[in-house]
Amino acid sequence: MEKKLKKLISIASPAICDELPQVSDQLRSAVGGVCAQLVELLYHKNGFFAFEGALHLFPAGCRDSHIDLETWNREESWRHLYGDAINGYVFFAEDAFGEQFGVGHESVYKFDPETGEVEEHAPNLEQWAARVLDNYEYETGYPLAREWQSQYGPLPEGRRLLPKIPFLLGGAYDVDNLYAADALEGMKFRADIWKQLRDLPNGAEVKLKIVR
Repeated sequence: MEKKLKKLISIASPAICDELPQVSDQLRSAVGGVCAQLVELLYHKNGFFAFEGALHLFPAGCRDSHIDLETWNREESWRHLYGDAINGYVFFAEDAFGEQFGVGHESVYKFDPETGEVEEHAPNLEQWAARVLDNYEYETGYPLAREWQSQYGPLPEGRRLLPKIPFLLGGAYDVDNLYAADALEGMKFRADIWKQLRDLPNGAEVKLKIVR
């Protein structure tokens, strides 16, 4: 394993899962060679939290975890709500706000669930780890996550910090605009926002419709 990945593992929490990772053939074949790097990473530490929980890397094949890699990437979980926008990516980690890091097409990508945009983040996992370590405050949302947790306590497993007013609609990157939400429900909620806003021109007035 290369230097930056070793460094990231060394500063992270203990492994979320004590079992060896179980990565399905379907996931392995979906993303090609970069998946081999992910599997190697998981064999060294099968899931972890870093930067006081701001970065969450999913374990693979873990029966005792709230969410594992396989469960998170099932179409029926939340992915189907975005359709073709995220085809070909396997999401392996998330930042404090639930923005997703994924592997696919031989690179590492970041997915914003509010905008539905997928952007190339790094050419491989070593460079992804380097970018996270070099700019962890921005890449993981660590400062806000730390401030929120200093007021409300540790962020429970399976939850991420969602904005009360979506960032896309001008919501502030501020503790007062954040709440702890179930990670899966958060993805579904933002997919609904994305569907309502994706075809609107910039500057359009919006009135969100939230159905519970």
